[in-house]
Amino acid sequence: MATNLAIDQELLAEAMTIGKLPTKKATVNEALREFVQRRKQLEAIEMFGKFDFDPDYDYKAGRRKDRSRIMEDE
Repeated sequence: MATNLAIDQELLAEAMTIGKLPTKKATVNEALREFVQRRKQLEAIEMFGKFDFDPDYDYKAGRRKDRSRIMEDE
């Protein structure tokens, strides 16, 4: 989809340099991906402390299962 935007050219050039990206399009797409990822991370962080802790949950049991699966694959 073609879109015309008035983008700060100095900022775009700096982003291209820092990101080592070859084109303006790649730079803008990468910036948008990072923006979305960051916002999703912030949403997840806001959820911390909003759920009750389950004192009976055994997180070590889950790790043992993962390790046993890895050993089986080898």
